[in-house]
Amino acid sequence: MKIVVFETEPRETSFFEPLKGLHDLVFIDPPLRSENADRYADAEIVSTFIYSELDAGVLERLPALRLIATRSTGFDHIDTDYCAAHGIAVSNVPSYGENTVAEHVFALLLALSRRLPEAMDRARHGQFSPQGLQGFDLAGKTLGVVGTGAIGRRVIRIANGFGMETIAFDVDPDPDLAKDLGFRYIGFDELLSASDVITLHVPSRPETRHILSTQAFARMKDGVVVINTARGDLIDTRALIQALTSGKVAAAGLDVLPDEPLIREEAELICSIFCDRHDLRDLVANHVLLRMQNVIVTPHSAFNTLEAVDRIVETTVENIGAFLAGAPRNVVAGSSMPTVEPAEDATARGTRRGS
Repeated sequence: MKIVVFETEPRETSFFEPLKGLHDLVFIDPPLRSENADRYADAEIVSTFIYSELDAGVLERLPALRLIATRSTGFDHIDTDYCAAHGIAVSNVPSYGENTVAEHVFALLLALSRRLPEAMDRARHGQFSPQGLQGFDLAGKTLGVVGTGAIGRRVIRIANGFGMETIAFDVDPDPDLAKDLGFRYIGFDELLSASDVITLHVPSRPETRHILSTQAFARMKDGVVVINTARGDLIDTRALIQALTSGKVAAAGLDVLPDEPLIREEAELICSIFCDRHDLRDLVANHVLLRMQNVIVTPHSAFNTLEAVDRIVETTVENIGAFLAGAPRNVVAGSSMPTVEPAEDATARGTRRGS
């Protein structure tokens, strides 16, 4: 069977050794895109990361395709309706490092609370003065966690260690979990108004798009801190900029932005077809965020630890092997849907729009 693995790092290839010899295995550095899809028309299985384009326009150019094994938990970058209509199974990595992403949440939060980027820049320039760099304690602050899947609950455990009071919202609250970890479930609007820090841990779905909107920011405390390591489209970027400018939001830590591939490859802006599919105002807003002093942006790297990447690739290879053996696992869309739901992660739980 022809298996094409896109967006590969050199150290990842060894994990695919069990598939070599038995199958035609090809590794490709760039992502799968419309401009290279025709080269892989004979691919029966593809494995991609999140920067590949898996919309109908690309998928229809892969007529032999039977399985997409995404090396991610989220699968909103894949046209699952097309896959379902054409018998293409989609498998994901339901859990690979809830601790990994949760730790990144606090890396962002601590960097903001102690103004580390400014302090480091000042020290590098020989200015050893703390003047103007006053931060704030995490202890005693109220943390609002939106989504209490595997990552959200790990965030709560860490917050407990910092002495924070935690409140949470989830469409499917777990009273036993709340009792065990010592937090309270409350309504979304109440969470917005009561939190000193808000962190998002829900999937990208139509009902969660722009869950933090102009109306949602208006309900928040003055000086709130916002953290997003989930998906970029959960926040209305232009509304966030307005909230940051007005002081409603004191600071933001973002590992995800809308249209990340567009930021990565802005040369594609010269293509009118590409431009037609994106709101260029969002691109401008993203660049504004990247330059704001009270915003820290990391390049979708919350997952990127040695241990987590190993788990991602191991699970992906297992998914491919299971599919080849006729017993597909972690199938989230398309054909051969399992009767048992895949293991829960933050992206398996949802939330209602807050505005």
